[in-house]
Amino acid sequence: MVVSIPFRFDLNSSPLSMTVLESEFHSDLFIGGHWQPSSSGARIEVFDPSTEAVLAEVADATVDDARRAVEAASSAADTWKATAPRKRSEILRRAYELMQRDAEFLAQLISMENGKALSDARGEVAYAAEFFRWFAEEAVRISGDISISPSGQSRIVVQYQPVGISLLITPWNFPAAMATRKIGPALAAGCTCILKPATETPLTAYAIAALLAEAGVPDGVVNVITTSTAGKVCGTILEDPRVRKLSFTGSTEVGRTLLRKAADSVINCSMELGGNAPFIVFDDADIEAALDGAMLAKMRNGGEACTAANRFYVQRNIASEFSAKLADRMQALVVDDGVKSATQCGPLVNRASLAKVASLVDDAVTKGAKILAGGQALSRTGFFYAPTVLTDVPPTADLLKEEIFGPVAPLVVFDDEAEAIRLANATEYGLVAYVYTRDLARGLRVSELLESGMIGLNRGLVSDPAAPFGGVKQSGLGREGAHHGLLEFMEAKYISTAW
Repeated sequence: MVVSIPFRFDLNSSPLSMTVLESEFHSDLFIGGHWQPSSSGARIEVFDPSTEAVLAEVADATVDDARRAVEAASSAADTWKATAPRKRSEILRRAYELMQRDAEFLAQLISMENGKALSDARGEVAYAAEFFRWFAEEAVRISGDISISPSGQSRIVVQYQPVGISLLITPWNFPAAMATRKIGPALAAGCTCILKPATETPLTAYAIAALLAEAGVPDGVVNVITTSTAGKVCGTILEDPRVRKLSFTGSTEVGRTLLRKAADSVINCSMELGGNAPFIVFDDADIEAALDGAMLAKMRNGGEACTAANRFYVQRNIASEFSAKLADRMQALVVDDGVKSATQCGPLVNRASLAKVASLVDDAVTKGAKILAGGQALSRTGFFYAPTVLTDVPPTADLLKEEIFGPVAPLVVFDDEAEAIRLANATEYGLVAYVYTRDLARGLRVSELLESGMIGLNRGLVSDPAAPFGGVKQSGLGREGAHHGLLEFMEAKYISTAW
């Protein structure tokens, strides 16, 4: 089935071609290189968070559809594995070029189904496309090792081979980037895959599937299914002995469940899970630079990011100045429909997310936090929450323990370096942390002591396709991006020989 998306445009934004405006978009399952309805005929509604209107309906996959997807991936596996690295590279490079060609269309689509500001959506498309370009380059750089055993009696030959059929599960907050960050290395390594995107934002995933087909990806190499019964459908896929890889991005709670299921078949797992990022500002920091970084780390995607600054720790001497200036910046943000060109903060993705953010703020205020900016949902259609700054946040507040996933910045005062490190590490998560100081020695010292997989040292943005993205503790397993991301989809094979 194809669906016409009712695009909404701001006259101040860059106009799209009539070809894009008149396009029809697939909303059925993409299995074996063909668009097909679910076996039940059921559909899932997709909403626009800015208007609360139904954008489209997509196919609702069943366990039978899941089995068909595995069969398609299996049928294509041997041929794709044997495809020359250069050929795989050229297909990925073409996919990058097609994403660049359709960048504005994809940004509009992301903004409509996700709600994020169009400027953020454009940034996501550029970031997402880079994973195809990066792994196009990595595909031809799969190297092994040859060495002599210590005894001198044999040679140790190590080569890397594709791990096999991969189940890729992606979240709604970055529907393009999370898909390409997994599909890119899977294809570069020689794996076939099944992508299960979030039901909140499936249209972007289907658009990328169409681009991959246009780029020359053979039938069955990439399959995309949407479902309202993710547990049953993904469980069916993981139970198939031909499936050897699970790459998941989402909440730690769901990640734990998937790990238990994957354990039954001892499936290779990569997990990019929740975060609770501390943002530490020492009193010797460049305050304006720290504020710039804070706005980027907190408000990228409206705060709906696992890398979002979740807890702000500011040294006492500068706490008043920093909090007042941060409140001014947050209050100045233009909150509106995501696709409008002037919008700086769009709506949250759905009503449940809005209710959660409101509940976390209310809990903090009840326990003694003070509101410097925002602090309430907006009285309008759509799932909008005002950009918020809280001070005097007590350690018992739930928003210091949970991912906020919204435009809320809670501030806590600290006195010395040791206290900052203790507060920052007092969480089960360890995805990313941010540190601002003019003292490079201090910055590197603190960075080494923070229990986090990534550090933004005097930077509010850490994501880069060429860097290993991932966390420690309960923020996940493995890394995405860089050469590390390619190796996540490969197995090392050791051959012992002598000559």
